[in-house]
Amino acid sequence: MARRPKPVHQMTIGQFEAMFPDETACSEYLVARRWPEGVRCPRCGELVTHPVKTMPFKWQCYACSPKSGYRFSHLAGTIFENTNKPLREWFRVVHLMLTSKKGMSALQIQRLMGFGSYETAWSMCHKIRTALIEPETKLGGIVEVDETFIGGKDKNRHWNKKSGGVGGQATDKFIVIGAVRRKGNVIARVIDATDTATFDRFVRETVSDRVSLLTTDEHAGYRFLRDAYPHEGTAPANT
Repeated sequence: MARRPKPVHQMTIGQFEAMFPDETACSEYLVARRWPEGVRCPRCGELVTHPVKTMPFKWQCYACSPKSGYRFSHLAGTIFENTNKPLREWFRVVHLMLTSKKGMSALQIQRLMGFGSYETAWSMCHKIRTALIEPETKLGGIVEVDETFIGGKDKNRHWNKKSGGVGGQATDKFIVIGAVRRKGNVIARVIDATDTATFDRFVRETVSDRVSLLTTDEHAGYRFLRDAYPHEGTAPANT
Protein backbone atom coordinates (compact mmCIF):
# COMPACT_ATOMS: atom_id res chain seq x y z
CA MET A 1 0.00 0.00 0.00
CA ALA A 2 1.40 3.36 -1.04
CA ARG A 3 1.66 6.04 1.61
CA ARG A 4 -0.17 9.24 0.79
CA PRO A 5 2.36 12.08 0.40
CA LYS A 6 1.98 14.99 2.77
CA PRO A 7 0.08 18.06 1.53
CA VAL A 8 2.35 20.51 -0.25
CA HIS A 9 2.80 23.71 1.73
CA GLN A 10 3.86 27.00 0.21
CA MET A 11 6.98 26.54 -1.90
CA THR A 12 9.39 28.75 -3.74
CA ILE A 13 9.60 28.41 -7.51
CA GLY A 14 12.84 26.46 -7.09
CA GLN A 15 11.23 24.02 -4.66
CA PHE A 16 8.26 23.57 -6.98
CA GLU A 17 10.51 22.81 -9.97
CA ALA A 18 12.48 20.30 -7.92
CA MET A 19 9.38 18.48 -6.66
CA PHE A 20 7.53 18.47 -9.99
CA PRO A 21 10.27 18.35 -12.67
CA ASP A 22 8.13 16.63 -15.29
CA GLU A 23 4.70 15.24 -16.17
CA THR A 24 5.43 11.84 -14.63
CA ALA A 25 6.25 13.36 -11.23
CA CYS A 26 2.97 15.30 -11.29
CA SER A 27 0.99 12.20 -12.27
CA GLU A 28 2.61 10.07 -9.56
CA TYR A 29 1.85 12.70 -6.93
CA LEU A 30 -1.79 12.94 -8.04
CA VAL A 31 -2.27 9.16 -7.95
CA ALA A 32 -0.70 8.88 -4.48
CA ARG A 33 -2.79 11.74 -3.06
CA ARG A 34 -6.00 10.54 -4.68
CA TRP A 35 -5.74 6.81 -4.01
CA PRO A 36 -3.41 6.20 -1.03
CA GLU A 37 -5.01 2.79 -0.43
CA GLY A 38 -4.94 1.67 -4.05
CA VAL A 39 -6.51 2.85 -7.31
CA ARG A 40 -10.31 2.87 -7.25
CA CYS A 41 -12.72 3.13 -10.15
CA PRO A 42 -14.17 6.66 -10.31
CA ARG A 43 -17.41 5.20 -11.62
CA CYS A 44 -18.24 2.43 -9.12
CA GLY A 45 -15.61 2.89 -6.39
CA GLU A 46 -14.22 -0.64 -6.64
CA LEU A 47 -10.51 -1.32 -5.97
CA VAL A 48 -8.88 -1.78 -9.39
CA THR A 49 -5.96 -4.13 -10.00
CA HIS A 50 -5.84 -4.08 -13.80
CA PRO A 51 -3.42 -1.42 -15.06
CA VAL A 52 -3.20 -1.02 -18.82
CA LYS A 53 0.37 -2.19 -19.42
CA THR A 54 0.91 -0.24 -22.65
CA MET A 55 -0.58 3.01 -21.31
CA PRO A 56 0.87 4.54 -18.12
CA PHE A 57 -1.61 5.91 -15.56
CA LYS A 58 -4.55 4.07 -17.11
CA TRP A 59 -6.58 1.26 -15.55
CA GLN A 60 -9.40 -1.07 -16.52
CA CYS A 61 -12.39 -1.77 -14.24
CA TYR A 62 -14.39 -4.93 -14.85
CA ALA A 63 -16.64 -4.53 -11.81
CA CYS A 64 -18.94 -1.97 -13.45
CA SER A 65 -18.30 -3.15 -17.02
CA PRO A 66 -17.66 -6.93 -16.92
CA LYS A 67 -17.50 -7.50 -20.68
CA SER A 68 -15.34 -4.74 -22.11
CA GLY A 69 -14.04 -3.08 -18.96
CA TYR A 70 -14.31 0.60 -18.11
CA ARG A 71 -11.01 2.31 -18.93
CA PHE A 72 -10.04 5.41 -16.99
CA SER A 73 -6.99 7.49 -16.14
CA HIS A 74 -5.76 9.30 -13.05
CA LEU A 75 -7.43 12.43 -14.44
CA ALA A 76 -10.93 10.92 -14.64
CA GLY A 77 -13.38 12.76 -12.45
CA THR A 78 -11.01 15.64 -11.70
CA ILE A 79 -10.79 19.23 -12.92
CA PHE A 80 -7.87 18.11 -15.11
CA GLU A 81 -10.04 15.76 -17.19
CA ASN A 82 -10.82 16.55 -20.84
CA THR A 83 -8.18 19.25 -21.12
CA ASN A 84 -5.36 19.67 -23.61
CA LYS A 85 -3.07 21.26 -21.03
CA PRO A 86 -0.39 19.08 -19.39
CA LEU A 87 -0.87 18.28 -15.72
CA ARG A 88 2.36 20.12 -14.92
CA GLU A 89 0.91 23.36 -16.30
CA TRP A 90 -2.17 22.86 -14.12
CA PHE A 91 0.13 22.41 -11.12
CA ARG A 92 2.01 25.60 -12.06
CA VAL A 93 -1.24 27.58 -12.23
CA VAL A 94 -2.35 26.21 -8.85
CA HIS A 95 1.03 27.17 -7.37
CA LEU A 96 0.82 30.70 -8.77
CA MET A 97 -2.73 31.20 -7.49
CA LEU A 98 -2.04 29.90 -3.99
CA THR A 99 1.29 31.66 -3.41
CA SER A 100 0.18 35.10 -4.54
CA LYS A 101 -0.61 37.32 -1.54
CA LYS A 102 -3.45 39.20 -3.17
CA GLY A 103 -4.60 36.44 -5.47
CA MET A 104 -3.99 36.28 -9.19
CA SER A 105 -6.31 37.17 -12.06
CA ALA A 106 -6.84 35.08 -15.17
CA LEU A 107 -5.15 37.83 -17.19
CA GLN A 108 -2.02 37.57 -15.04
CA ILE A 109 -2.07 33.78 -15.39
CA GLN A 110 -2.36 34.12 -19.17
CA ARG A 111 0.67 36.41 -19.32
CA LEU A 112 2.87 34.42 -16.93
CA MET A 113 2.02 31.03 -18.46
CA GLY A 114 2.11 32.26 -22.04
CA PHE A 115 -1.32 30.91 -22.92
CA GLY A 116 -2.61 31.87 -26.34
CA SER A 117 -6.06 32.87 -25.12
CA TYR A 118 -7.58 34.54 -22.10
CA GLU A 119 -10.43 31.99 -22.16
CA THR A 120 -7.99 29.17 -21.42
CA ALA A 121 -6.59 30.95 -18.37
CA TRP A 122 -10.05 31.94 -17.16
CA SER A 123 -11.39 28.38 -17.48
CA MET A 124 -8.45 26.92 -15.55
CA CYS A 125 -8.70 29.52 -12.78
CA HIS A 126 -12.46 29.01 -12.51
CA LYS A 127 -12.14 25.23 -12.18
CA ILE A 128 -9.38 25.53 -9.59
CA ARG A 129 -11.35 28.02 -7.48
CA THR A 130 -14.43 25.81 -7.68
CA ALA A 131 -12.43 22.78 -6.56
CA LEU A 132 -11.12 24.70 -3.55
CA ILE A 133 -14.65 25.39 -2.33
CA GLU A 134 -16.03 22.36 -0.51
CA PRO A 135 -19.30 22.22 1.44
CA GLU A 136 -18.70 22.22 5.20
CA THR A 137 -21.08 19.31 5.71
CA LYS A 138 -22.73 16.90 3.34
CA LEU A 139 -26.48 16.98 2.93
CA GLY A 140 -28.55 14.54 4.97
CA GLY A 141 -32.17 13.64 5.57
CA ILE A 142 -34.24 13.45 2.39
CA VAL A 143 -32.20 14.82 -0.52
CA GLU A 144 -33.38 15.48 -4.07
CA VAL A 145 -30.90 15.67 -6.95
CA ASP A 146 -31.66 16.92 -10.44
CA GLU A 147 -29.88 18.37 -13.46
CA THR A 148 -30.95 20.88 -16.09
CA PHE A 149 -29.73 22.91 -19.05
CA ILE A 150 -29.67 26.68 -18.60
CA GLY A 151 -29.56 29.16 -21.45
CA GLY A 152 -31.86 31.02 -23.82
CA LYS A 153 -33.34 29.59 -26.98
CA ASP A 154 -31.30 30.05 -30.13
CA LYS A 155 -34.15 31.84 -31.93
CA ASN A 156 -34.23 34.56 -29.26
CA ARG A 157 -30.53 35.43 -29.56
CA HIS A 158 -28.94 38.23 -31.55
CA TRP A 159 -27.89 37.09 -35.03
CA ASN A 160 -24.17 37.00 -34.13
CA LYS A 161 -24.82 34.97 -30.95
CA LYS A 162 -26.74 32.13 -32.59
CA SER A 163 -25.19 28.67 -32.42
CA GLY A 164 -26.34 27.65 -35.88
CA GLY A 165 -28.59 24.89 -34.58
CA VAL A 166 -25.78 22.37 -34.17
CA GLY A 167 -25.73 20.16 -31.12
CA GLY A 168 -29.39 19.89 -30.18
CA GLN A 169 -30.79 20.89 -26.81
CA ALA A 170 -27.48 21.35 -25.01
CA THR A 171 -25.84 23.59 -27.62
CA ASP A 172 -24.35 26.70 -26.02
CA LYS A 173 -26.09 25.99 -22.73
CA PHE A 174 -24.72 25.43 -19.24
CA ILE A 175 -25.44 22.16 -17.47
CA VAL A 176 -26.27 22.66 -13.80
CA ILE A 177 -26.77 19.90 -11.25
CA GLY A 178 -28.16 20.54 -7.79
CA ALA A 179 -28.82 18.70 -4.54
CA VAL A 180 -31.33 20.03 -2.04
CA ARG A 181 -32.21 18.79 1.42
CA ARG A 182 -35.93 19.10 1.94
CA LYS A 183 -36.51 22.25 3.97
CA GLY A 184 -32.73 22.70 4.06
CA ASN A 185 -29.57 23.68 2.18
CA VAL A 186 -28.92 23.60 -1.55
CA ILE A 187 -25.66 22.77 -3.34
CA ALA A 188 -25.43 23.46 -7.07
CA ARG A 189 -22.59 23.23 -9.57
CA VAL A 190 -21.98 23.77 -13.26
CA ILE A 191 -20.85 20.50 -14.85
CA ASP A 192 -19.35 19.64 -18.24
CA ALA A 193 -21.31 16.48 -19.04
CA THR A 194 -24.36 14.42 -18.08
CA ASP A 195 -22.56 11.11 -17.75
CA THR A 196 -22.49 8.56 -14.96
CA ALA A 197 -19.06 9.52 -13.62
CA THR A 198 -20.00 13.20 -13.34
CA PHE A 199 -23.35 12.56 -11.61
CA ASP A 200 -21.84 9.94 -9.30
CA ARG A 201 -18.96 12.21 -8.27
CA PHE A 202 -21.27 15.15 -7.51
CA VAL A 203 -23.62 13.09 -5.35
CA ARG A 204 -20.83 11.38 -3.40
CA GLU A 205 -19.15 14.74 -2.73
CA THR A 206 -22.29 16.54 -1.56
CA VAL A 207 -24.64 13.94 -0.06
CA SER A 208 -23.97 11.98 3.13
CA ASP A 209 -23.95 8.19 2.85
CA ARG A 210 -26.21 8.21 5.93
CA VAL A 211 -28.95 10.05 4.07
CA SER A 212 -32.43 8.67 4.81
CA LEU A 213 -33.53 8.91 1.16
CA LEU A 214 -31.98 10.08 -2.10
CA THR A 215 -34.37 10.85 -4.94
CA THR A 216 -33.42 11.51 -8.56
CA ASP A 217 -35.06 11.25 -11.95
CA GLU A 218 -34.67 8.09 -14.00
CA HIS A 219 -31.53 9.22 -15.86
CA ALA A 220 -29.16 6.26 -16.31
CA GLY A 221 -26.33 8.39 -14.90
CA TYR A 222 -27.65 7.81 -11.38
CA ARG A 223 -27.84 4.02 -11.62
CA PHE A 224 -24.75 3.19 -9.52
CA LEU A 225 -25.96 5.23 -6.53
CA ARG A 226 -28.27 2.41 -5.42
CA ASP A 227 -25.28 0.55 -4.00
CA ALA A 228 -24.34 3.37 -1.62
CA TYR A 229 -27.63 5.17 -0.88
CA PRO A 230 -31.29 4.41 -0.20
CA HIS A 231 -32.06 5.57 -3.73
CA GLU A 232 -35.41 6.19 -5.35
CA GLY A 233 -35.47 7.24 -9.01
CA THR A 234 -38.93 8.75 -9.00
CA ALA A 235 -38.30 12.49 -9.32
CA PRO A 236 -39.70 13.98 -12.55
CA ALA A 237 -37.39 13.33 -15.48
CA ASN A 238 -35.57 16.33 -16.91
CA THR A 239 -36.83 17.36 -20.35
